Amino acid sequence: MRKINDINITVDEQVSRIYTDLRLGIPVVIQTDEAYLVAPVETLNQKRFDFIRSWLEELTLVISSQRANTLKMSSYDKSLARIKVPADRNLEWLKAVADPSKDLTFGIKGPFVQMRGGDTIVENLGLLLSKSVELLPAILSANLKTSKMKIDNLNFIEIEDLISFFEKEPITREVISARLPTETAKSGKLHVFRPDLAGPEHYAMEYGEIDRNDPVLVRIHSACFTGDVLGSLKCDCGAQLGEAMNQINQNGSGILLYLNQEGRGIGLANKMRAYALQDEGFDTVEANHRLGFEDDERNFQIGASILKELKITSIRLMTNNPRKIQLLEENGVKVVKRLALKVDENEFNAHYLGIKATKSGHLL
Repeated sequence: MRKINDINITVDEQVSRIYTDLRLGIPVVIQTDEAYLVAPVETLNQKRFDFIRSWLEELTLVISSQRANTLKMSSYDKSLARIKVPADRNLEWLKAVADPSKDLTFGIKGPFVQMRGGDTIVENLGLLLSKSVELLPAILSANLKTSKMKIDNLNFIEIEDLISFFEKEPITREVISARLPTETAKSGKLHVFRPDLAGPEHYAMEYGEIDRNDPVLVRIHSACFTGDVLGSLKCDCGAQLGEAMNQINQNGSGILLYLNQEGRGIGLANKMRAYALQDEGFDTVEANHRLGFEDDERNFQIGASILKELKITSIRLMTNNPRKIQLLEENGVKVVKRLALKVDENEFNAHYLGIKATKSGHLL
């Protein structure tokens, strides 16, 4: 049988492999001057935790500053907090510190012994990796310099390669397009885009014959399974999607971008965690912070990349979000005009819409 001696693996492919491992709860190794083990708390299982514990004495639990604040902890490292894992703490404790949905069922978690000072680049990258695969931003970290643990079967990456990966501008390429008549677009055409870097596919629905010499009517819509598919009344997403498609159809042409960035970029599972926290009395922004996320984790560079791939650089944008306009223009897409996209509120989403206006700056 013929052997292939060398198949070149790119940095992008390395990170894609790491994403898969993290989703499965498999630790990865980040190599600086020394090697560091990084494991996602959410998907880590008991067998692996016991194995790590048996080989490594000094373990660090890393959480975001937002989550630390909800635990009444100081964030000495700005964007994160590092907690020494006591020898008598188990995996259940790690998960309880990481997951606010356990705050009411898991009692006092502290006192916490925090670390401060020194370089935290590995920990920051570990949290970024965790968020990138829609896991809770909480990792278990350990320096491997004094350990004889065998790590040959773990994916590893040089820290410079990981930094360069996250610094890259997201580029998407069209995979295929085909005619797709719909109720709101008899002459519709669906384009499927795949990112060069690791991540989900995104879609562009083209309505009518587009004149690229004039500003194109565009709606950039982030996926919302609960609103777009199930008709949730807790948000305005499904109603906005329907209204946007109607307006583009009435205009005779335009583009609907559908970005797979569920829950403002935190994923459906974390979005449901946020909903559970809202049932406890927290608003949308507060719930995201308790989970350890920013108000909005979406990347609108992706939308700009797709529009430029479609040879569209000047648009009339249907949005209530001024930040979306700012980010598009910063990435080479000129927003000539903003068109409001307002829908009726109901008893279930009135508070949510109010928070969008007061805390997120939406023009409602």
